[in-house]
Amino acid sequence: QVQLVESGGGSVQVGGSLRLSCAASGFTRSRYSMAWFRQAPGKEREGVAAIYSYGTTNVADSVKGRFTISKDNAKNTLYLQMNSLKFEDTAMYYCAADYLGGGSWWPSRRRDDYHYWGQGTQVTVSS
Repeated sequence: QVQLVESGGGSVQVGGSLRLSCAASGFTRSRYSMAWFRQAPGKEREGVAAIYSYGTTNVADSVKGRFTISKDNAKNTLYLQMNSLKFEDTAMYYCAADYLGGGSWWPSRRRDDYHYWGQGTQVTVSS
């Protein structure tokens, strides 16, 4: 069973930076995708960025150039470096993971493609 634990959320001013971490355990196969999602009050959960276990990334246009997804395989940890934060980045951020089947290698940002989820960490951007 894959387990995911997020940390690193908090309050930050507009223009500031935060780094989220997601400690992962329980993977039994080498080909998987991990992603960061966020959900603001009253809105749908959206995929922010995803990364394939061998490094390919998929980043939403709304955060491209400001957010960077990466992972440290030695530490089994996923990161989301968030720079130039805006009010609209305020949300609960979730880490997600799932295995990739067949010949797939593209890390999806679709919510339905992930079965394993963390508990979430809140990010609040204020003036």
